[in-house]
Amino acid sequence: MAKKEEELTFEESLIKLETIVKELENGSVALDDAINKFTEAMNLSKTCNEKLKNAEENVNKILKENGKLEEFKLED
Repeated sequence: MAKKEEELTFEESLIKLETIVKELENGSVALDDAINKFTEAMNLSKTCNEKLKNAEENVNKILKENGKLEEFKLED
C-alpha cells in the first residue's frame, strides 16, 4: 500500500518529485498522464515546502535551561 503524500518523509517526497520531473522532461508521457503527474508534483512540492518551513521554525528555536522554547536570536 502506497503512502499518502503527507505521510512521506521529506526525503521520500523529494525523490518522488525528482522522479516525476525526470519523467515529464523525458517527454514520453501521454498528455493525460502528464497532467496527473504535474498535479502530483505540485502537491509534493507544497508538502516539501511546508516540511522545510516547519524544520526552519524548529531550528530557529532553542531549548533554554528552564525547558521553555524561545526564538533563537543571532548576535552580531
